[in-house]
Amino acid sequence: MRAAGQLVYELPSMGGDVVVSLDGTPIDPSQHPGAVAFIDLHHRETSASEVVEQARARGVFGFTAQHHGAGVDGLIGQLAVNTGSQSFSDDERESADLGDAIAWAYRLPKLRDNNRVVVVMNPRCATTASGGFLVDARFNTSHRMSLLREAVKWSREKFGDDLVLVVAPGGFFGFEGQIPLHTLDNENDGQESRYEVVDTTVGRVLFFDIIPKPLPFSAVNRTMNKKALGELIDRCYRTCGPKATVLLADALMSLGFTMAARAGISIAIDDMLIPSRKDEILENARHEVADIETQYNDGLITVGEKYNKVVDIWSKVTDEISKELLREIGVQKLRGEDGELRDHTSFNSVFMMVDSGARGSPTQVRQLAGMRGLMARPSGEIIETPITANFREGLSVLQYFISTHGARKGLADTALKTANSGYLTRRLVDVVQDTIMTARDCGTQEGMDVTSLIEGGEIIEHLGERVLGRVAAADVLDPYSDEVLVPRNGMLDEKAVEKIVAAGVERIKIRSVLTCEMRWGVCSMCYGRDLARGELVNVGEAIGVIAAQSIGEPGTQLTMRTFHIGGAASAKVTQASIELKTSGTIRYSDALSIVRNRENNAVAMSRNGEISVADDKGRERERYAIPYGAFILVKDGEKVTAKTRIAEWDPFTTPILANDSGAAKYEDLIPGKSLEEKLEQITGRSRKVVLEFKDGDIKPRIVLRDAESRKAKARFFLPVGANIMVNEGDDILPGDVVAKIPRETTKTKDITGGLPRVAELFEARKPKEVAVISETDGVVSFGKDTKGKRRIVVTAEDGSATEYLIAKGKNITVNEGDFVRAGDALMDGAANPHDILKIKGEAALARYLVDEVQEVYRLQGVKINDKHIEVIVRQMLRRVKIRAVGDTDFLVDEQVEKHRFEEFNRSIVAAGGRPAVADPLLLGITKASLSTDSFLSAASFQETTRVLTEASIHGRIDTLRGLKENVTMGRLIPAGTGFAAYQKLGMMTRDQSEAEVAPEEKLGM
Repeated sequence: MRAAGQLVYELPSMGGDVVVSLDGTPIDPSQHPGAVAFIDLHHRETSASEVVEQARARGVFGFTAQHHGAGVDGLIGQLAVNTGSQSFSDDERESADLGDAIAWAYRLPKLRDNNRVVVVMNPRCATTASGGFLVDARFNTSHRMSLLREAVKWSREKFGDDLVLVVAPGGFFGFEGQIPLHTLDNENDGQESRYEVVDTTVGRVLFFDIIPKPLPFSAVNRTMNKKALGELIDRCYRTCGPKATVLLADALMSLGFTMAARAGISIAIDDMLIPSRKDEILENARHEVADIETQYNDGLITVGEKYNKVVDIWSKVTDEISKELLREIGVQKLRGEDGELRDHTSFNSVFMMVDSGARGSPTQVRQLAGMRGLMARPSGEIIETPITANFREGLSVLQYFISTHGARKGLADTALKTANSGYLTRRLVDVVQDTIMTARDCGTQEGMDVTSLIEGGEIIEHLGERVLGRVAAADVLDPYSDEVLVPRNGMLDEKAVEKIVAAGVERIKIRSVLTCEMRWGVCSMCYGRDLARGELVNVGEAIGVIAAQSIGEPGTQLTMRTFHIGGAASAKVTQASIELKTSGTIRYSDALSIVRNRENNAVAMSRNGEISVADDKGRERERYAIPYGAFILVKDGEKVTAKTRIAEWDPFTTPILANDSGAAKYEDLIPGKSLEEKLEQITGRSRKVVLEFKDGDIKPRIVLRDAESRKAKARFFLPVGANIMVNEGDDILPGDVVAKIPRETTKTKDITGGLPRVAELFEARKPKEVAVISETDGVVSFGKDTKGKRRIVVTAEDGSATEYLIAKGKNITVNEGDFVRAGDALMDGAANPHDILKIKGEAALARYLVDEVQEVYRLQGVKINDKHIEVIVRQMLRRVKIRAVGDTDFLVDEQVEKHRFEEFNRSIVAAGGRPAVADPLLLGITKASLSTDSFLSAASFQETTRVLTEASIHGRIDTLRGLKENVTMGRLIPAGTGFAAYQKLGMMTRDQSEAEVAPEEKLGM
C-alpha cells in the first residue's frame, strides 16, 4: 500500500521494491513487505540514523538524502552525478528513473551483502538530528579531513563493522579519506577506463563535479592554487576544446564566489602570527653583527666590508624569519580520531590568501607578522640597521620615519616609470611590426642549441621548460641508448618533453626565428607553437606585435610593483659558498690550479677552474665555476653526499693572491701620490689604499723578491682602491692575500633599475665601464706599458699575438701565464654586446641578449617565452656592414639588409665575379626601426622630416609590406585574414567536394 507523498519502484534487478518518501512522511516498513530499500528524500524530523536503523532491522538498505530541496534532486545529486552510469539534466530530474541510481549502488562489489549500511551525507546539512557536525566543503580543496573523520567515527560507533563507505555529492567516501571513486578516469585520453581508490577530500569531489568529464579526477586531486587552476584550464583547452573551457571558467567563477561567500574569510589581528623563533633569530644576528663590529674595530676589515657584511646578515635573517613565519602560519594542530593532536594544512586566512595566489605575497606577509627588514634610502642605498618590528607589533617613531622613504620613492617611481615603459613598448612594436608568419616551413637545417639555465650552480629553468612548444632542428637522441626520442622537425609538446626529461637529455638543437631563412617574415616551424592555442602557429599571424606586447606589457606592470613592497629592500643575498644538490664523485677541471696557504687550506689560483660532480655511471650531474681565491673544501676524486659544501669565499672583496714565496717590496707606492694611509675615525687604525694617480709613468705594484738572490720572483700590479694587506719586508708564502679589491656596496635592484637595463639591451648601447675581452684563445703575458696604459699580450698556439691596452688603475683579472679563451674578459667591467657579436658570433650574442633580458624579468617573477625576445633580436640583426666590396655595387661600410647582400653575392658568384665581404651588424631597436625599407613606417615613428626628405631624394619606393604602412594608406593589413595567401582562396559551392582543392593550393603555397 502506498501512502501519500511516497513512491514505490519495482526493481526486479534488486529483487523487490524501493520505497521513496518525498515529503518526509515516515515510511512504515510493515506496509511494504516486498521492499528491499527505503529512501527518505526530504527528511525533516527523523534523524538519519533512525531511517538507517529502520532499514537495518529489516536487513535492507536505508538511504537518507537530507537536502534543502524536495524531490528527486537530492538523491540524484548524491548518487548519479559523476557515476558514469546515469546523468540527468535539470529538466529530466523530476521524471528520471530513480531506480537506476539505486540499482547501480546495489551492484557495488562491497554492498552485495544485505547487512551492509550506507550513510549518505550532504555537505550542506548535519548528519544527526542535533546538528553535531558538518561535512565541511567550504574550503574546497584543502585537507580538512578531521571533520570527515569525526563523521565517520560517529557512523562507525553506530553501525560497527557494517559501515562500508560514506557518500557525498559526486563521489563516495571511505573512512580515513579514501574514496573508491567510480568515475571514469581518462588518464589516457579516454582510451581506457579504470577504477581506483584515491585519497581525497569532500571539496575536491565537489570541484570534480564541475570539470568536463574527459578530464581525470587526478587533475583536481591536489591543492588547487592559482598555478594549478591555470594548468587545469590549459589542460581542459587542449583536451576538451574551447567551448568546454569557457563553460569550465564560468563554473569555476560561480563555485569560487559561492564557496568564498560561504567561507566568509576575513582577516583579524590574530591571523598575523608572529614566529615563535623570531627573538632567538634576531639575538643570533645581533651577536654576528657585534662580531663584525669587533673585526672592524680591530682593523681587520674596512668600513665598506663591514657595511656589506652587516647588510648581508640582515638580509639572511629577514629571509629566515619569513620562512619561519610561512612555515608556522601554514600548519594547524587538529585533534585526530584517536584524540592525538596532528599537524594539518592551516586554515589561517592570511596564509590561504597568499598560498592560493589570490592576494598578497610572502614579502607583504613578512612585513605584517615577521619583520619589515632592511629599508632603502631614496638614493637606493640600503640603510644598515633594519626595522626588526612588524606592522602587528607596531613601529617606533624612528622606524616609521625610515619607512616613509620607501613609500615616497614608490609613488614617485610609479609616476615616472609608466612613461618609460610605454615608450619601450612603442619602440618594440615599431621594430617588429612587419614580422608576420609568411610560410609553414623555410627548410633550414640551422638551429640553436639550448641547455638548462644555470645560475650560481642552481638550475633556474629546466631544459624541458625552455624547449616546450618549439620544433626540434635535429633528432633528439637518448644519451644512453641513442634511440630517437623526437625526430627532426618534430614538435616538442608536453609528451615529448616528458620523454626528454626522463631520458636525462642535457642539450637540444631547436628551430629558432633567429636562424629562419625566410626573406620576409618568419616560418611556422622556426617559431613553433602558437602560445594562445597550443598548436603550430598559423600562417598570417602577426607574431612581431605579439612579441613586442609580451615584453612591453610586464614592464608596465612592474613599474607599479615597487610601490607594493614600499621600499623594503630586497638585497639579493650574496652567494659566498657552493653546496652540492646531488651525491657523487668530485672532478676537478684541467684549468683548476690550487695552492696550499700557510693555514694548509686549498686556495683556487685559477680564474676559469671548475668542479663537477659525476654520478655512479660517470654522468655529469652538476658543474660549478670556482672563483679566484676561493677555499676548496673537497679533494679530486672524493665521494661526497648532497648538501656538501665544496667551496667558500668572501663575496665582498676580490683578493690578489701570492703565487710564490718571497719578501714583499713596494714599488711606485709613493705616499700622497699613489698611496694613502686612511685612518678609520672610529677605530683609530690605519689602512693602506692605492690612490688614483695622474702620472702616467707610475705603476703601483708589490714585488716578491728572493730572500737570497734579491731577484724579483713575482709582480702584483695594484688597481685604484685596492687595500694593501702586507707591509714592506713581510715574508710572503703562496696563497697569502697581498691586497683586497672591495666590490661595489649593495644597492637594491628592482625593475626601476631593470627597465632601463632592458632598454639598454634592446638599444644595443655600449655600457659605461666596458670590459676588454680577448679575441683569440691563447696565453697571457704583459708587455711594455705606454702612455699610462698597461699592455696585455695574448699569444695563440700558432704564435700570433694580439695586444690590448688597458687604462692603469683598472683591475686586470688575468695573471701572467693564464690561458684565456676567445670572449674571456681581461679586466673587470660589463660586456659590450657589439664585442660579443664580433668575437663570438650571432648565436652567442642572441643567447646573451635573451638571457640578460630574461634575468631582469625573472627577478620580478615575470615569465616571458624566449621566442618573443628572439623575434626582437632577429630584427636587430637584420643588417650587415660591408667590409670588402668585391665586384658588387656596394660601398665600404654601407649597411645592407642580410638577404639583399646574399642575393647580390649569389648572382655575382654565378657570373664568375668576386663576392662582397661583410660583418654582422647589431642595431638598437630605434635605429633598426628608422633603417627599415619602409619610409612610411620609419616616418610615422621618429624624425619624420629627415626620413621623408631622404626618401624623396633617393626616390624610394614603399612596397607596403608591414602593418603600419598599410594602416597609414587605409589598406587591409597583410596579417590574419588579410594575409595575401588567404585573399586567393578558391570559392566553392556547398555541394562541391572539399577534396577538389588541396589545402596547399587553398593557401597559395
